[in-house]
Amino acid sequence: MKERRGKQQPRDHAKSGDAGKRVTLPRALSKLGYCSRTQAERLIAEGRVSVNGRVVSELSAWVDVTTAKIAVDDVGIAAEPMIYLMLNKPRGLVTTRHDPEGRPTVYDCLKGIDLDIPHLSPVGRLDKASEGLLLFTNDTVFAQALLDPITHVTKTYHVQIDRIMPPEMLAEMTYGLRHDGEVLKATSARLLRQGDRNSWIEVELDEGRNRQIRRMLEALDIECLRLVRVAIGDIALGDLPKGGTRRLTDAELQTLRRRAGLVSSRRN
Repeated sequence: MKERRGKQQPRDHAKSGDAGKRVTLPRALSKLGYCSRTQAERLIAEGRVSVNGRVVSELSAWVDVTTAKIAVDDVGIAAEPMIYLMLNKPRGLVTTRHDPEGRPTVYDCLKGIDLDIPHLSPVGRLDKASEGLLLFTNDTVFAQALLDPITHVTKTYHVQIDRIMPPEMLAEMTYGLRHDGEVLKATSARLLRQGDRNSWIEVELDEGRNRQIRRMLEALDIECLRLVRVAIGDIALGDLPKGGTRRLTDAELQTLRRRAGLVSSRRN
């Protein structure tokens, strides 16, 4: 049987003793980095997935990810190293692998990287007009922990606006603003610098609602001129050039894992 490389994820800690070894088959394919759970469910329903040589079509089937021989179309899934990348996203790129409108995507920045990781995905999104720090990984557990609102991993943004920002409006951003029936709130907001007609502010969020900062500024009748994400947790964009990428260091990974509530001693 041919072998297709996936990835071995860290163990789940939902159970004691045999923690995380036994999971449902869709979850197993996701944990191994082969595809998303939704894609896995479709493959299973189509009869294309086998476990230990037997086709399994039940979505609720349980498998041991450390011992089961899982294959898709008779191509086995083996362990693959986990990858963690940082990208300085340029303005004008959409955060998707394939855009139906043919617009340039963040994956255009990864074309020169010597990586054969078919399911390397962005952790969260930055909209087309936004720029700055965007993480990529094939570690779904790590990505989900960073995005989980329960963990409150902060994201820091530098925002250029079309006026001098009065202190009372900065305070409103931290108290909470209503936009389209939803209350939006920043963890912190402060003035960075100002010119004659515009200024830069720093906004920190611990949740990831759609276009949150832009919507907060709209509620204040303020135009957003530029929006740059400069940090996730304690990991800063630094001097990474626009469109540039680099791997996260071991120390950065440990820091993010601690902030996301993952076990800090876990190895890459």
